[in-house]
Amino acid sequence: MRGSRQGIERPGLHGRRRESDVLDRLLDGIRSRRGGALVVRGEPGIGKTALIDHALATPGLKVLRVVGAEFESELAFAALHQLCRPTLRWQERLPAPQREALDAAFGRTGDGAPNRFHVGLAVLNLLSEAAAEQPVLCVIDDAHWLDQASAQALAFVARRLQAEPVALLFAERDASERHELACLTELELRGLADDDARRLLASQIHAPLDGAVRDRIIAEARGNPLALLELPHSTDLAGGFALPAASPTSGKVEASYRARLAELPVETRTLLLIAAAEPTGCPILLGAAAEQLGVPDDAVTHAEESGLVSIGGRVRFRHPLVRSTVYRSAALDERRAVHRALAEAVADTEPDRKAWHYSQAACKPDEDVAAALERSADRARARGGVAAAAAFLEKAANLTPDPARRAVRAVVAARAKRDSGAADSALSLLSMAEAGPLDDLQRATVATLRARMAFDRNRDDAAVEKLLRAAQLMAPLDTFSARETFLEAFAATVFVGRFTTAGRMLDIAETARDMSPTPPEPRPLDLLLDGLTTQVRGGYTAAVPALRQAVDVYRGGAGRDAYDVGQLWVACGPAMDLWDDAAWRELAARQLELVRGAGMLAELPVALSYRALAHVHAGEFADAAALVDEAHAIAAEVGTPAMLHVDVTVAAWRGDEECTTRLADIATRDADARGEGRLLSATEYARTVLLNGLGRYDAALDACQAAGDLDEISFHSWIPVEFIEAATHAGRPDLAEPAMKLLSERAAASGSEWALGTELRSRALLTEGPAAEKLYREGIERLARSDGAPHVARARLVYGEWLRREGRRSEARVELQAAYEQLSMLGAAAFAGRAARELAATGARARKRVGDVPTRLTAQEFQIARLVATGATSKEVGTQLFLSPRTIDAHLRNIFRKLGITSRRQLRDLLLTT
Repeated sequence: MRGSRQGIERPGLHGRRRESDVLDRLLDGIRSRRGGALVVRGEPGIGKTALIDHALATPGLKVLRVVGAEFESELAFAALHQLCRPTLRWQERLPAPQREALDAAFGRTGDGAPNRFHVGLAVLNLLSEAAAEQPVLCVIDDAHWLDQASAQALAFVARRLQAEPVALLFAERDASERHELACLTELELRGLADDDARRLLASQIHAPLDGAVRDRIIAEARGNPLALLELPHSTDLAGGFALPAASPTSGKVEASYRARLAELPVETRTLLLIAAAEPTGCPILLGAAAEQLGVPDDAVTHAEESGLVSIGGRVRFRHPLVRSTVYRSAALDERRAVHRALAEAVADTEPDRKAWHYSQAACKPDEDVAAALERSADRARARGGVAAAAAFLEKAANLTPDPARRAVRAVVAARAKRDSGAADSALSLLSMAEAGPLDDLQRATVATLRARMAFDRNRDDAAVEKLLRAAQLMAPLDTFSARETFLEAFAATVFVGRFTTAGRMLDIAETARDMSPTPPEPRPLDLLLDGLTTQVRGGYTAAVPALRQAVDVYRGGAGRDAYDVGQLWVACGPAMDLWDDAAWRELAARQLELVRGAGMLAELPVALSYRALAHVHAGEFADAAALVDEAHAIAAEVGTPAMLHVDVTVAAWRGDEECTTRLADIATRDADARGEGRLLSATEYARTVLLNGLGRYDAALDACQAAGDLDEISFHSWIPVEFIEAATHAGRPDLAEPAMKLLSERAAASGSEWALGTELRSRALLTEGPAAEKLYREGIERLARSDGAPHVARARLVYGEWLRREGRRSEARVELQAAYEQLSMLGAAAFAGRAARELAATGARARKRVGDVPTRLTAQEFQIARLVATGATSKEVGTQLFLSPRTIDAHLRNIFRKLGITSRRQLRDLLLTT
């Protein structure tokens, strides 16, 4: 029980009562079937290992442990495989997609890239099965050296342990080293207080010690326990008359280890070097390599007696600094010899590890090794290891003897490094490529990569100009690639928005038309580029046929063979501008499906945001919020910007003034700092929606004036309707007339029910007398045939307001009550409040709906409830939402309690699909 351990400091833990209490609460939780995760962070030697040992000493737990290895940090899923190996006996119980994903991740099949979410869910379910026997503690030490794929999977699992008797305990050096874990609960270890440090030092030194020297040691150690523990063993203190080194940093500790290494026999140091270079801790590989190098058997005994390493079922160093010190203290030729021996010892069934050791052993360029690394990169990429592929390719380029081939490999490696987020390495590789004999096409490819990286870093107009110049350089050499780069430049310009140079978009359109004509058999990308360039050059109406053709082609695409998934978000923009909500919803859903299926985590937040916006259009705010929550979690895992534009839009439509204001302020600062004009326009739109809902029309007009004047691509269906409503209610119909003219032209060209309904209700606001009523009624009828439920309700709201002003109170009450009920049901609180105020002005009182389910549940609970209401089982819901069935059942208990029901049948009866 918690009380039995609370407040008790275990032997060996000096001054860590608070930290051990935090850890105890985590361990007590899993014994009460409440899972969780904890990240212990701190500098080397600060006591992370001691806390882990404290946890491992807890009785009644099944322990799974893995230690991150620096040399294996580029191998996708390497650490995850080691951690899960004891649980694989339950793999046959997993659904087929999860089994297949796990096999692909662990290299047991060649079926291509594993679905990252299926991998994460598979691990979650394996741990759940293991925990059915007894609570499970997973210890992940040296997490800063985890490979990226393993870190992402473990972070995925860590956030889904609420109802599992499973705890994940991570130990890492610095928060900046493993951003995937940034969203988990943290415990930062700091130096010991002076009194605790004295007690720890006294436990290691039994001879008399001068008091002043003791104080100096304490001050220099700055509370680092390892420094305090190692100093007595590495230095002859001579009662305090010897002068210890001055630095308390890890360099001092490493110097201590180097001194201890120097006292060991050469054969023992060689054995330790083999162990340091072999990241898996396999004693069989250690023995095989040692035999090849002629290391005698008694070296093992000497190594263990040194206290630096233990050799049993796994080779373990006393501390990660021991491994690094052993490795870096060795001469270069010694390290190469050890890697060569390990390469010979590694089984042929592990070609990637063999190739990596051979590359470390190479003392000069070697085409055979470079080619093997190139093949390893292909296998790593197929398994989803982008970072691993980049590492193999970089080493392959460095080891390529032929200058021309080296330059080509450097370009490929640079692209992979850029994709993996290693910008500095990518730039170095591009410099290597430029030093070689490149042809014109290769130089254009280098320029394109540099331009893309410039936009990755700065997202400004200067980067857009570099993309344009790269496309111009590519155009006479490779039209297809040039058109891809022109589309990138176009999309980047839309992204930069108001911060771009005047005429930039037209410049791109003209240049694309003149330098890279449409091929005879156009790809979806070509049709999309043609439509966008026509829109810029000839206006919206002229572009509608081309844009519609492009959107239809993307809708009819069979999958990734027809187009790159990354283009779909660009295609969603024209679908919105065409007021084609069916196409927008379909493209956004398909993008999300394909991105999920491919495990493309970097693309997932964008895919989620476009699908969430489609939910907003349909009035499904809880669904949108659930996707936004997921987008934030994934963005934190992959280190991409948060989806603030969707967050603030959902908050605005819900009428949450405090949240909208807070998010809008944050988004505005971010947009100004990054030069992200699109985010600024989205924020202005959200503010306007909120203010129109609250009835503050002058403020709403001010909020959207800038965005309305800009009339930007991708905002044609959003900004005008808000601007016209704000202007007319603020008594400035003159300001609304130009926007109304554009809206009418575009709606006629679109012809969709959404477009025509929007145009009719907007024109009605500017119309007097009986003609206005006809416009309102027809607008409501057309909008009702679209997906836009909140737009229908708002159309009834403005119609009811018009009826009240006309003195037709009884008819106004009907429309206003209907608007109030629908807006309340959707959760659009500000607009519902506006309807209620209008009803009060007619002398009536708004009748509240009973049992408004969406507002009583969290976003995730509502998503689960919606799925269960369709008849899905807990296992099916868990598979879709990447949660375990046990977690789904725990959420259902909360849902039933909040809704006052006791069964799934009752849940279906609540009509949650409305």
